[in-house]
Amino acid sequence: MPNLDLVPLECRVLGCLLEKQLSTPDTYPLSMNTLVNACNQSSNRDPVLSATEPDVQATVAALIAKGFAEHWPGRVMKVAHTARPTWNLSVQEAALLAELLLRGPQTPGELRTNTRRMYVFPDLAEVEGCLAVLMEADPPLVTRLARAPGAREARVAHLLSGPPDAAACESPPSHPGRLDQLESEVSSLREELAELRQAFEAFKAQF
Repeated sequence: MPNLDLVPLECRVLGCLLEKQLSTPDTYPLSMNTLVNACNQSSNRDPVLSATEPDVQATVAALIAKGFAEHWPGRVMKVAHTARPTWNLSVQEAALLAELLLRGPQTPGELRTNTRRMYVFPDLAEVEGCLAVLMEADPPLVTRLARAPGAREARVAHLLSGPPDAAACESPPSHPGRLDQLESEVSSLREELAELRQAFEAFKAQF
C-alpha cells in the first residue's frame, strides 16, 4: 500500500494523471511533455505552477518508488498512475480525488462544479456519497475540515500529504459571487474544449 506522504508536486502530478485519464482517455497514459503541460495549466489549478521537465521527471520517479505511478514502455515513454486499481476507485471517486489534489480543499458544491470535465454529478447527494466512501477507506483518503466561522459549508481536503496543516483547517473558504462562479464555469468549459481538441487531433493522427 502506498505511503500517504506526498509533497506538493507529487500531488500535482498524481492529480493530473487521474484527471487526464478521465477527461482525455485517448491521450492517456501521458507522455512526459504532456504531463509537464498538464502540471503547468493555468486553468483548473491552484496554485498555478511552472514546473520544469526535470522537476516532473524526478517527481514521477518518486511516485513510482512510493507505488503511485508506473512507466508504460513504447516508442515514447509514458506515465500512468496506479491509484485507481490500488484503492479500487470508481470514476466518481477518482474525479473527486483528482480535483482535491489539483485545487486543494473545496466544499462539496465546488467539487460538483469543478469535476464536471471528468464526471458530471447529477446532484450533491452523489458527491456526498462518494466523499463518504473516500473518508471510510483504509487508510482514509479525504477528510472534512472544521467549518470556518461564518461559512455555510465545511470544506473537504485530501489526506495524501498527511493531515491538513492548521492554516488549511482554519482559513475561511471563499464565497464566490455569481460573476466569479460564471468565470469558473467558463474556465472549465474552455479546458474541456481544449481537451476535446487534443483528443480529436490524437484520433485523426491514427489515420
